[in-house]
Amino acid sequence: MRSADGVDDYLRDPIGRYLIGDCFLHWYASAGLCGFVLWGRPTESQARRLIQVLDVERTPRAPHASLVDARWLEVPDPTAFALFVKYMQQREREFASSVVRQALLRPEGLMGATVGGFYSLLSPSYPSKVFTDAMEAMAWLGQPEAQATPLLAQIQQLINEATGQSPVLQELHRVLRPRLVNANLADTAREMGMSERTLQRRLKETGTSFQAELNAVQVRTAQTLLMETDMKLTAVAVEVGCASLQHFSSLFRKLVGESPSTWRDQHRRTAPEPADTP
Repeated sequence: MRSADGVDDYLRDPIGRYLIGDCFLHWYASAGLCGFVLWGRPTESQARRLIQVLDVERTPRAPHASLVDARWLEVPDPTAFALFVKYMQQREREFASSVVRQALLRPEGLMGATVGGFYSLLSPSYPSKVFTDAMEAMAWLGQPEAQATPLLAQIQQLINEATGQSPVLQELHRVLRPRLVNANLADTAREMGMSERTLQRRLKETGTSFQAELNAVQVRTAQTLLMETDMKLTAVAVEVGCASLQHFSSLFRKLVGESPSTWRDQHRRTAPEPADTP
């Protein structure tokens, strides 16, 4: 696939091309297969940008299968999430006439439950299924392994380039998110299929350490819990693997710049109703 020169260029001629945004990658590998990847913390403005690009799937040259990869999402923005749901609900009939099957790749843990529940809000009329393994999703979409493997490799390379994050960090975060309680270097390295020394060396090469990345994932997971649940701070601290509320509060303030309670108050204020998308 080759890069498109902006949204208008992509909408005119998407087949065999891709478009990268601030927090997404949309790709059209062939007339019968396309998809998009989301990462980070999409804002409302970024969600509007993605919605503009998604119109490419409403008028395809042929009915197509679709792969949505949300494994790299972190803390969701409620307004952006609501905007995206509203867009899909309003255009469900149009997508039903062009999408023959859709697979959703979700992260593990609480964020995965949030993403996995997305279809419960949409109730798409076309076949849809949630996966955690990309190859299994591709097989369900009817893609032979010989074609799926190089395509997924290219998509991953584009994600790496767009996010500026090394593959080892992406994999480390994926492994850590559902295993924060009692997380340790030995078990994590084993899960990633390497020795402790190798993992430490590769993290050092990227300018970080296991403890620094563990703390980052703990805080990001805590932000999701603070925003999406009514859990008490002590329960959040336990859920992300902190030994005490004091330890959790200190870590959160160090990485975010404010206390967990202050952050929650600011981010759980009632968001305005998203405006209709042009």
